[in-house]
Amino acid sequence: MTRLRGGAALCVAMVFTGSALAGCEGLAPPADGGGSSASGAPAAGDGRAANPLDNPDGTKPGLAAITSGADKERARALIEKVATKGRGPRTGYERDKFGYAWMDSAPRDVPFSHNGCDSRNDLLKRDGEDLRFRAGSDCVVASLTLHDPYTGRVIEWTKSHAIKVQIDHVMPLSYDWQMGASRWTKDKRESIANDPLNLVPVDGPTNGSKGDSGPASWLPPNKRIRCAYSVRFAQVSLKYELPVTAADKEMMLKQCGG
Repeated sequence: MTRLRGGAALCVAMVFTGSALAGCEGLAPPADGGGSSASGAPAAGDGRAANPLDNPDGTKPGLAAITSGADKERARALIEKVATKGRGPRTGYERDKFGYAWMDSAPRDVPFSHNGCDSRNDLLKRDGEDLRFRAGSDCVVASLTLHDPYTGRVIEWTKSHAIKVQIDHVMPLSYDWQMGASRWTKDKRESIANDPLNLVPVDGPTNGSKGDSGPASWLPPNKRIRCAYSVRFAQVSLKYELPVTAADKEMMLKQCGG
C-alpha cells in the first residue's frame, strides 16, 4: 500500500485503504449516529462477536450486544471508573503523529504487532468470516463476510471495493490528542492507534459519519450495540489513562441503563 503523508493526500489514501477517517474530521454527524449503508443487506446477529466485558484485550472478534441486567451493572461499574475533563484544542494534531496507517511495527506489547501482517488485515481476520486471501498470502484479505456491529447488517466485502469496510478507532485519534495524547511519546501514540482494543471493522460510510466525535455526539445507529460500544470506549480510556468529557461519560452510562 502506498504511504501518503499529510493533509488531503492522507485523507485520500486512508479512504481507499478503507481505514477510519481519523485525519479527516470536521464532519457534523447527527447525534443519533446517522444512517447506515449496506442497504438491502440482511440483518445481522452478533455472529462470532464477543461481549466486550469478556474481551478486555480486544483480541476476540467484534462487539456483541450487552443485554442482561447483570452485565449492564458490570458495564456501568466499569464506565464509572473513567476520569473526565474538558476537551482540549486540536492544535498540532496530525494523523502521522500516531504512526502511519496501518503499521505492523507498533510497540511489542500491542496484540498482533510484529506478526508480519499490518494491523488493518489483522482486524479483518479477527472479525471477518468466510475469509479469502490474496493469492500467495496468508495476510492480505481479499474478501470476507462481516457482521457489522454499527449498522446491524451483514456486509459482503471484497478488496476491490475496500472503502465499504473501514477500521474504526473507537476512541478517535483526534479525540485522544485533545484529551492528552498530544503530550505522549510516539510509541504510546502508535500503541493506541494500532491496539485491537481500539479498532473495529465496520460499515465505511457509517464510520465516516462519526468523524472525531465522542459518545455524546455520535453513537452507532444500531441501538442494541450502544452499551457495548460505550464499554469499549471506556476500556480504551482506562487502559491509556485518557479522560473523556463529562457529557461523553454521562451518555455512556445512559446506554447501559445508568
